[in-house]
Amino acid sequence: MEEDCKPLLSSVRTGESYCHRGSTDSLDSKAKRPFHVEPKNIVEDAPQERVSAEAAILNSRVHYYGRLTGSSDRLLSPPDHVIPRPEEIYIYSPLGTAFKVTGGDHSSKNPSIVTIFAIWNTMMGTSILSIPWGIKQAGFTLGILILSSMALLMLYCCYRVLKSPKSIPYVDTSDWEFPDVCKYYFGKFGQWSSLVFSMVSLVGAMVVYWVLMSNFLYNTGQFIFNYAHNISVSDSVFGTNGSEKVICPSHNAEHKDNYSIGGYSPGVANGNDTSDVAVFGRWWNKTDTIPFYLIILLLPLLNFRSASFFARFTFFGTISVVYLIMLVTLKAIRLGFHLEFHWFESTQFYVAEFRLLFPQLTGVLTLAFFIHNCIITLMKNNRHQENNVRDLSVAYLLVGLTYLYVGVLIFAAFPAPLLSKDCIEPNFLDNFPSSDVLVFVARTCLLFQMTSVYPLLGYLVRVQIMGQIFGNHYPSFFHVLSLNIVIVGAGVLMARFYPNIGSIIRYSGATCGLALVFVFPALVHMISLKRQGELRWPSALFHSLLILLGVANVIAQFFM
Repeated sequence: MEEDCKPLLSSVRTGESYCHRGSTDSLDSKAKRPFHVEPKNIVEDAPQERVSAEAAILNSRVHYYGRLTGSSDRLLSPPDHVIPRPEEIYIYSPLGTAFKVTGGDHSSKNPSIVTIFAIWNTMMGTSILSIPWGIKQAGFTLGILILSSMALLMLYCCYRVLKSPKSIPYVDTSDWEFPDVCKYYFGKFGQWSSLVFSMVSLVGAMVVYWVLMSNFLYNTGQFIFNYAHNISVSDSVFGTNGSEKVICPSHNAEHKDNYSIGGYSPGVANGNDTSDVAVFGRWWNKTDTIPFYLIILLLPLLNFRSASFFARFTFFGTISVVYLIMLVTLKAIRLGFHLEFHWFESTQFYVAEFRLLFPQLTGVLTLAFFIHNCIITLMKNNRHQENNVRDLSVAYLLVGLTYLYVGVLIFAAFPAPLLSKDCIEPNFLDNFPSSDVLVFVARTCLLFQMTSVYPLLGYLVRVQIMGQIFGNHYPSFFHVLSLNIVIVGAGVLMARFYPNIGSIIRYSGATCGLALVFVFPALVHMISLKRQGELRWPSALFHSLLILLGVANVIAQFFM
């Protein structure tokens, strides 16, 4: 029996197995098509129906190809004309009965509207919280221009990534991802460098998540404690007065001797024992204790063998973004617009329209518009492949409008001259006190969403690293635990000593964008055109400028 399962020809490929090349490869419908077996009774409307003779012949051919080589060898895999047609494919039980497959692959595809919002939902991450801060760093006018330009630039580079597999002649690239394309053109260097820079984006996102989860957990606990003990935030917190209170945490940090450790004073007790407040403040601290509390919750979740359970909660991301948009709209209506235009020089309460700190915004936007490492997979599920470019463009338009809407409204509504526009925080929710009920709901939703998404990100990191190094996504519990400790440790250290999500996002965004957004897509396109004899100097000049922009974007982050 064992000999019947062995291929007649040994695999001619070397290296890792096809199934270990990446987590998305296992989702390919071609590699998972059901094979035809011997004709049996079919469980359908007519139990006496028999499998057609043509289908039985195709079944023999499939078995023939299966005997030639192992399933990991794509060279001698059954061609499309050998695979039975959808109407001739059946799923067979061990008892010999068969259920007809209805719909085929086409029914599993998504319409354009679903594909567009899938891209929108994937790109809408934590960067949206830093867009107002980025606009403040660049200046209001320049920030809007940069956001619009970066959206177009990132869209074009993403388009080049999407088209890159089709530019390779005489090779079946239907199941390729962009790292496979990089390997084809640049060898092992391209494969490993694309993996490393992809890891930078994933690990950077996990570090940002840890900082934000520490922030949200701290403010959520602060709200509950103040409410339970009837404590109100005192006027010692620097900010505006009235029902719509806006605060300036950076001002409190500069005068921290007048405030409690861990941000701002939790409030003055109204008839309660102030020692309870002191004890709570000592054990519930944004940087000293909360990042370590999260280890108890999240480290065990990272060690799960499968992340399918957490994937069920990804819809909370859409709910959180929609609620954030509603919250921003409501705050802007209540606060009103506060704008003054000073083109090149900042004043006490207003920033200049054009500032030299604009590379900080470009770094944030590189990660905010980053989807290049998974766009090929997302577009494979589009029902109408001829509309891929259109759907991708519409998705980028929606993402850009969402970022522009949130960034412009928060910046314009920030109450100057009561507060300086320079008080806008890298996480704009920090400009609202923990006692704000609407912001409390937003923080709670985002906390739950990030708690469920964080293990998914850890799973993606583990699959790519372990699959490349060991050829197994879960080599052992010790290997997985060691990797997770390193990742969690990075998040704890950043949340403890450098909890600035704006800077973390811009550094990781500029770094991963250097390779996966600017360098590799441009080089792949130029090499492909050169091999076809179609490379012209305008195209070579434009794509060379793209590479220089990516390099300049990284270098500028270290001088701002």
